[in-house]
Amino acid sequence: MPKTAINLYSVRDLEDSTTEVLDRVADAGYDGVQFAGGYSPLSDDPDAIAETLERRGLEVAPPHVGIERLEGDRDAVREAYAPLGIDGVVVPWLDPDQFESATAVAETAARLDELADVLAEDDWELYYHNHDHEYADLGEETAFERLLAESDVGIELDVGWVLAAGDDPAERLRGLEGRIRTVHLKGMRVDGEPEFAEIGEGDVDVRACAEAAADAGTEWLVYEHDDPSDPAASLERGAAVLAEL
Repeated sequence: MPKTAINLYSVRDLEDSTTEVLDRVADAGYDGVQFAGGYSPLSDDPDAIAETLERRGLEVAPPHVGIERLEGDRDAVREAYAPLGIDGVVVPWLDPDQFESATAVAETAARLDELADVLAEDDWELYYHNHDHEYADLGEETAFERLLAESDVGIELDVGWVLAAGDDPAERLRGLEGRIRTVHLKGMRVDGEPEFAEIGEGDVDVRACAEAAADAGTEWLVYEHDDPSDPAASLERGAAVLAEL
């Protein structure tokens, strides 16, 4: 089975330091961590983070870094993550207007592929994390399907958003074999307006997604909750659910 991690966006409302959060992650039983937002070496001491990771036996999944920062301040990103030894990075968001038409998707695909070529100079792979707005209807296909056809960039599939968009996340995962390294597992209710839920609750078949991810060669199953009412408890629950898969 793939290794387990938590995306630290899920616990952004904790008042802990980054190293204290890493201690929580290790104590909960995750294999690793995915840095995002303020909990990252871009916002804290990279050497202290690297020391804590080594001491606690945590590995690092490709982190989330905004595309503007990757394009405009790549040296700072490279310097911050150098002590952590990463070899990949994930663009976590692109605006909906970048998927509103076939022309927009073509431009988005070209932008991602160009960035991927630049990052390859550092031996980094590039991935894109979906939400549901990439599933804009383009007539005979969705914008997401067009992106997959036009770009060679890797995909970090978020199964909750895929389900919210009306797609089958397990089938989508199988279709991404060889192109997917990390998968975001989350709970989502989709009867009506999409609503976040604790992992294992709601409408996402987490076990089916985990099995499909493993079949597709995924390296990391990453727990994410976009808006937990109790981030510390949610962190613990995520680890427990992933351990049972």
